[in-house]
Amino acid sequence: MRQATSNPTNTKPSIQSGVVYVIDDDEAMRDSLAFFLKANGFRVSPHESAERFLQSLAASDQQTLGCALVDIHLGGMSGIELQETLLNMGLNIPIAFITGHGEITTAVNALKKGAFDFIQKPINEEILIGLINEMLSKAYLSKEQSTELKEIKERFRLLTQREVDVLDRIVAGRINKEVGLDLGISIKTVEAHRANLMEKLKVNRAAKLLQLTLRYREAKAKGLV
Repeated sequence: MRQATSNPTNTKPSIQSGVVYVIDDDEAMRDSLAFFLKANGFRVSPHESAERFLQSLAASDQQTLGCALVDIHLGGMSGIELQETLLNMGLNIPIAFITGHGEITTAVNALKKGAFDFIQKPINEEILIGLINEMLSKAYLSKEQSTELKEIKERFRLLTQREVDVLDRIVAGRINKEVGLDLGISIKTVEAHRANLMEKLKVNRAAKLLQLTLRYREAKAKGLV
């Protein structure tokens, strides 16, 4: 749970383009949060239920930078069910749950499933501002990393099968002569393939080639590319 910082309440959002989704079936709470966040420079998209939020999300650009404040006990689909639905959709939107007294256990379980944090009622405004800034910063970094991984994936897609064969052996620590023997090709041909694949992957040193390949394979194993 967030703790108040020593920073004054003049804190401004670090990611101005981000949207804060407020999902709460309590109209007074929803309007109050929306008003406060807008007054502090945030773009806000309020919704009375998880179902309405998902409908709105489906009709909008899902690449929009954003985070969500979600009441943990919504009517209809609960906040926890919404969290699981977003994860199943592959949407890693940072979520902070709004909780009341006696709901700590539920909130902790939500954290274990990937929630960013939770904030208790009555909501401390200074803590809320800091929390929103952190979530939008995380969303921004996640988007940057996703864009970078897509670019890396496109580089690897340019490789021919023979270049992939050579790369596999380079990563395994084999020298050009050994690669040539494995594949039944000359050292000069290995060198040519090596030069081509390094150019396509935009690296100029063996260490960079290894780092990039391992990063790509790790991301692929996790289903990120």
